[in-house]
Amino acid sequence: MKVLLSWLRELVDVKESAQQVAQKMSLRGFAVEGIEAIEDLSAEASATADAVLDFEVTANRPDCMSMVGMAREVAVAYGLPGPRLDHVRGAGPTASEAPRAGDPPAIQIIIDDPQLCPRYVGAVADVQVGPSPSWMQARLQAAGIRPISNIVDVTNYVLLELGHPMHAFDLARLAKAQIRVRPARAGETIKTLDGQTRTLSPDMLVIADGERPVAVAGVMGGAESEVSGTTRTIVLESAYFNPLSVRRTSKKLGLKTEASMRFERGADPAAAATAMARAIALIEEIGAGKARGAVIDEYPGKTAHRIMGLRREKIRGLLGGDVPEPDVTRILGGLGFELKPTSSGWDVTVPTRRVDVTREVDLIEEVARHYGYDRLPVTFPELDVPPQAPDPRIMRARHLRTILAAAGFSEALTFGFISEPAAAAFADAADLVPIANPLSENFAVLRPSVLPGLVDAIAHNRRREQRDIRLFEIGARFSRADGERRAIACAWTGAAAAEHWGGTARPVDFFDMKAVVDRVCDAIGVGIHTRPSDDAWLAPGRRAAVMLDGTRVGAVGQLAPALADSHGLVGSDPVYVAELDLDALEAAAAGRSLRVEPLPRYPSVTRDISILVDDTLAAADIRATITEAAPVFLVRVAEFDRYQGKGVPDGKVSLSLRLTFRSSDRTLTDAEVQGAMDAIMTALKNRHAAIQR
Repeated sequence: MKVLLSWLRELVDVKESAQQVAQKMSLRGFAVEGIEAIEDLSAEASATADAVLDFEVTANRPDCMSMVGMAREVAVAYGLPGPRLDHVRGAGPTASEAPRAGDPPAIQIIIDDPQLCPRYVGAVADVQVGPSPSWMQARLQAAGIRPISNIVDVTNYVLLELGHPMHAFDLARLAKAQIRVRPARAGETIKTLDGQTRTLSPDMLVIADGERPVAVAGVMGGAESEVSGTTRTIVLESAYFNPLSVRRTSKKLGLKTEASMRFERGADPAAAATAMARAIALIEEIGAGKARGAVIDEYPGKTAHRIMGLRREKIRGLLGGDVPEPDVTRILGGLGFELKPTSSGWDVTVPTRRVDVTREVDLIEEVARHYGYDRLPVTFPELDVPPQAPDPRIMRARHLRTILAAAGFSEALTFGFISEPAAAAFADAADLVPIANPLSENFAVLRPSVLPGLVDAIAHNRRREQRDIRLFEIGARFSRADGERRAIACAWTGAAAAEHWGGTARPVDFFDMKAVVDRVCDAIGVGIHTRPSDDAWLAPGRRAAVMLDGTRVGAVGQLAPALADSHGLVGSDPVYVAELDLDALEAAAAGRSLRVEPLPRYPSVTRDISILVDDTLAAADIRATITEAAPVFLVRVAEFDRYQGKGVPDGKVSLSLRLTFRSSDRTLTDAEVQGAMDAIMTALKNRHAAIQR
């Protein structure tokens, strides 16, 4: 919100400089994006210095998207009387004092749906369209709005001053001298003020005359009823529209305006009449015209004020100390709240403009930020009950982060919303979960996998000349079949180890990524094995499904080259990825207890074995056969050599394994070890037709 300092000083008697005001308001929760020094053109023939303060107003504070709203905050911050319109140039009567209230109406106003339009205020005025005064044009330009004509400029001036959007129609262009607020009909179109013809749908609210739409309610007016140089009579509109309806319409039409930004955040229903009175007064003040007939105020959906209790003890409990009662009443009263004392504190009536205040803690926040957080004592909160034990999932995720960071991976945080094409590569289209009102096509569906975001992050780093990249993420993924489930995903490209003077770097391969999967599962406390998979998003021959007790819990392998290219990794090193269902792994680990054993007291015996087997046989199957056939004192099986070539028949592979035996209660004899080796070799021959070399 751009705030002109001279305009602000007309509303409240603040004497400080723009820099001092900015510093003060930053302590009250308002970010200041910049201060622009300008020549003060708000008064004719004035050459005094002026400034524009650019405040960043958060979406929950639509009441501050106006000069009066910011003036109210400044007044409380400096302990000054609240903003007043009677000191402002062109000040006029309030809504209760609106002129010609007893005259017959010159326009008929009909509201078809009070839920979507609870209030509509209209008035007719005879006008002479021309340029607005230079002081008004200067203020509009300082606030970033282009002057158009005196009538349009008045509506924009009121928008900036009071924060309430208004619109003016050319009465001669309205059929049957009628304003009807109704839902659009299927297939209806309207040419808006930006010159675009837009197709409407029944979930959009429109302002229509007796025949056709003349404005999209709360968003933009229509070109066919636009005020022009030939306009002689206008209809002024000051209404309140349902925020959800305006937001939905604005997003669907792709049309963001100053009016829609205020309506969709929550305008003030009570300000509709005030804005109308102010606009009429300004039109008469600048000589642009004169109101004719009665001001019509259709208010079928009257908004009731919220009343909530504010307790002294609650203030003390949340803030850690007492705030003097005079400060509480001064702060809340200055912000427009009405306070009625009670035995425990106050009953507070919330003004309708404060859509963000819905709970007692919201009132306490208002007190705290204007009282000053620096004035609150440093205290520890009282604990009535012992804290609950942390969720074990949090501790396990923290442990996994530590393990992956130790393995050289960096944690990434990516969006849960992705584009439909990016999601379709990792899941069936029928299983995708679409977003009802996506911000854009890039955020159209909930991600079915954590990997698309990680692959995009890999591409982002590659474009910045980073070659060796290891990333991981722990997050949620979504599907129609399984709902929301947590997953852990990794992506790795480049070298498996850093370059060293003793040798060249080795590129990462499938087994490096599989080792990461094994390490993660070991940390969780489950044993997994792999089997060939047919996932289209992984490269054939370099992909595997991760299995746990016969159930698939993930996948590991090289990202399919075509998919890597689509993510901007054309011609780059292979990208190896893995993704595991963290919920499934944790559920399996929950029923398993940790076993602690003392350090071994007796020596181990190591034997090597080399066998000739089919090259399509998985090493995991060989290890499983050895483990099943061996006695309990076999403690470790590891492959240390794999050979194909001269001396090995086609379709065969020579595999060498190292077996470690150890007993916890005695030293093993050669006979025991040899018996174990014989049993293992017999099982390998019978099950896999292995030939010992």
